[in-house]
Amino acid sequence: MEKDQLTDLTRRLIIQEVQKTQPDLLIPVGLSARHVHLSKEDFHRIFGMESGLHQLHPLSQPKEFICSETVDLVGPNRTIYGVRIVGPLRKHTQIEISLSDGHVLGINPPIRQSGDLGGSPGIHIMGPKGAILIEKGVICAARHIHMNPEDAQRFGVVDKQIVAVGFPGKRAGVLDEVMVRVNPDYVLEFHIDVDEGNALFLKDGDLGHLLKDFNHQIYSPFR
Repeated sequence: MEKDQLTDLTRRLIIQEVQKTQPDLLIPVGLSARHVHLSKEDFHRIFGMESGLHQLHPLSQPKEFICSETVDLVGPNRTIYGVRIVGPLRKHTQIEISLSDGHVLGINPPIRQSGDLGGSPGIHIMGPKGAILIEKGVICAARHIHMNPEDAQRFGVVDKQIVAVGFPGKRAGVLDEVMVRVNPDYVLEFHIDVDEGNALFLKDGDLGHLLKDFNHQIYSPFR
């Protein structure tokens, strides 16, 4: 048996065992498409002083919502049109794209947790009333799990702990280096971008399994 085949078989067996022994450790997936978080100042520069955000529909995390407003991202190579804004407005402008998007635009976004913008590339943002150039703020969001404290206790994890999540199916696999983020306002959800979801043939609402060994320690097959 080839090494890659053996690795895939091992992953499948791990996930099957977790399903049998720990059926409660299930986490719904939320695929995160490219989107923009704007500061109040940048929003008014792009949309005008009299404008405000208009909610299109709420997101799973409380107080966050998709807006009807969109912007265009202008990179050195190409432009991506009609990128949705996610509200509410933030203290700092942040753009979350996939690595594939970065290739299209001609920039190299670092893989970061939200808010970690130091050393990240900037980009031109165009809207209906103006355009701006941000010096930094474009990232590829690192995979993470939102949990409230009750969920964290049930899963036996703590804030900022690194875990792995496994998925069965035709493209079964394990996603490692997943940060747990605990907050009383969070709703349980595993956030990955579209590139990662496509790689494992996942869609919104699919269920992953927090991988643990039988001593109730966080298990990762890659450590």
